Amino acid sequence: MKIGCPKEIKPQEFRVGMTPNAAQEAVARGHEVIIETGAGLGSGFDNDAYVAAGARIVDTAEEVFATADMIVKVKEPQAVERKMLREGQLLFTYLHLAPDPEQTHDLLASGCTAIAYETVTDSNGGLPLLAPMSEVAGRLAPQVGSWTLQKANGGRGVLVGGVPGVGPAKVVVIGGGVVGTHAAQVAAGMGADVTVLDRSLPRLRYLDDVFGGRFKNQYSTAGATAELIQSADMVIGAVLIPGAAAPKLITREQLSTMKPGAVLVDVAIDQGGCFETSKATTHADPIYEVDGIMHYCVANMPGAVARTSTIALGNATMPFMLALADKGWKQACQDNPHLLAGLNVHAGQLTYYAVGKALGIDVVSPAMVVKA
Repeated sequence: MKIGCPKEIKPQEFRVGMTPNAAQEAVARGHEVIIETGAGLGSGFDNDAYVAAGARIVDTAEEVFATADMIVKVKEPQAVERKMLREGQLLFTYLHLAPDPEQTHDLLASGCTAIAYETVTDSNGGLPLLAPMSEVAGRLAPQVGSWTLQKANGGRGVLVGGVPGVGPAKVVVIGGGVVGTHAAQVAAGMGADVTVLDRSLPRLRYLDDVFGGRFKNQYSTAGATAELIQSADMVIGAVLIPGAAAPKLITREQLSTMKPGAVLVDVAIDQGGCFETSKATTHADPIYEVDGIMHYCVANMPGAVARTSTIALGNATMPFMLALADKGWKQACQDNPHLLAGLNVHAGQLTYYAVGKALGIDVVSPAMVVKA
């Protein structure tokens, strides 16, 4: 199979879809790897590293898309990239379609087959290709939140860990999954007073057993959230409904109950955001203010630490990428129901229920598609 990896063009996206190690593995299995020149520079991988791995360097993204049977990326294809997709081509990347009707319609119109990293599952009910980036984003969230809290950036001027005689910042983490757990760990490590909210009692028991008194936890209800945000200096939104739009957990009206200069960090922004006032921002212009509350809503947070993120993502995606190349997407999905769960689009048909529900589009069963 011809596997193509273009340079990411989303603003301030420095990650790359394939590491030289992944390219070497694919080449060793008899596949051809085509890399756009400079694609890996943002993550510290130069062209020579890919050439040494056996890949071929081409000058433009157009050459990659025109040549490759499978396109491997990090972020969802931008409008100019979607125009280059063709019928029968396989796209393997993050998609986040539920809050993005334009991308969804373009992918359907292209006739391509698109498998989304964020909906591939595992035998434990987890999301193995989302998890590494969730870990990175979770650990980044308290860092960027503490920066936003600085007075020069519009925040309350509160030091997260406090100092002797002055109490630490109060941090509320909504969601106790991968993002929330890592966010709580780092925030607690910075010395903050941390409370994690979640609707799963087994998850709350797990957090209590594993982390003991490092941070508090509480069952998540609308009332509990409303009460806690009144005293919070930082709120980290870390909720996820796989493949679906994120629920809105803090309304604009509630901002008036918060401390002026408090910070909202919305890690769920890729899925539309979990605060009513959230809108996607970039690393170049990451924060904005609504009703006195600072918002950090960068849609590709892990891109800030591109090398760590690229290697972590590559470790997770490589086995699936190789299976798709070795077997073809239909056989690979028939052999692995967890990979089949990643199928979102095929030949003009939507194949993921949560996206169809969010966008009002009819959905075809992925199991029926692979048998066709």
